[in-house]
Amino acid sequence: MTATTTATMTQAEYWNGAVGQRWARSQGVLDSVFAPLTEALFSAAALRLGERVLDVGCGSGATALIAAEAVGATGRVVAADLSEPLLAAARARPLPAGAAPVDLIVADAETHDFPAAAFDRAISRFGVMFFSDSRAAFANLRRALTQQGRLSFLCWQAMADNPWVTVPRAAVLPLVPDASPPDFSGPGPFRFADADALRRLLAEAGFSDVAVAPVVRDLVLGRAADGSARAAAEAAAAVAVELGPVSRLLRDAEPPLRQAALAAVTETLLPYAKDGAVHLAAGCWLVSAG
Repeated sequence: MTATTTATMTQAEYWNGAVGQRWARSQGVLDSVFAPLTEALFSAAALRLGERVLDVGCGSGATALIAAEAVGATGRVVAADLSEPLLAAARARPLPAGAAPVDLIVADAETHDFPAAAFDRAISRFGVMFFSDSRAAFANLRRALTQQGRLSFLCWQAMADNPWVTVPRAAVLPLVPDASPPDFSGPGPFRFADADALRRLLAEAGFSDVAVAPVVRDLVLGRAADGSARAAAEAAAAVAVELGPVSRLLRDAEPPLRQAALAAVTETLLPYAKDGAVHLAAGCWLVSAG
C-alpha cells in the first residue's frame, strides 16, 4: 500500500478490509499474544459487579467477554468497533455463565451518540490510537461516563521501546528500501508514545486525575508444540509479518516478497527462541482517568 493510499483510506475502510478479516481469522493467536497485557489492563481497571462498561475498539470480543464476566449478570457491557469482520468473530464467541449481557455495536467512538452518563467505566485494549480527532473522541467518551466514571486503557509506548516490533522490522526493512518512514503524528499504534502529551490531551478533553504508568511485559510471539526453536521462530515470524505493525511494510507485497520477509524474520528471531517459544518485550502505557 502506498503512502497516498494509506492517507486516503479511512479507518472504517481499513478495518473492514483485508486487515480486519485477517485479524478476525487470527483472534485466538492475538488473544494469546496479548494475554499478559490484557491481564495488566483488567488488574488495574478492577471492574466491579453491577457496573456498566463501554469497551472501545473491542475487536473480536476478548476484552468485552472478560468485562462481562467481571461485572456479572447485574452489569452491562456495550462493545463498540468499526470492523464488521471483527464484530462477527465477537458475536460467535460464547458468553461465560453468569456474565453480563454484551451489546456489540458497529460504532466510531469518536462520533457515536452514546447516551450521556450511561457508563460507570470505559476500557480499551489498544483501541484508542486510531481516532481522526483524539481530543473530540476522548471528550465524547467523557460525556458517556458518569461523573464518577473512569476510563482505563492500554496504548503503546514508543516503537523503540517495543522490541516485539523493532526486531522483526529491522529484518524486513532491507527488503522494502522504498518504504515510507513511520508517521507517528496521526492515527496509528504509536500515536500516544509521549506520555506528557497524552496527559495534556486527556485533560483538554475533560478528564481529571490522569495517571499514566509504564507496563512492560514479555510477549510470546510464537510457540512450538515439539519444542523446536525453528518452528517457534517460524510461528513468531508469521505473527510479526501478518498481524503486527510490521505488516504495514508488506501490505501490497507480492507472494515472493512476503515469503522472503517471513524467511528473514524467522532467521532474525531464532536467537530469541528458548524452550520452544519466542519471547520479546512490549512496552505500553496503562492510562487511567476520571
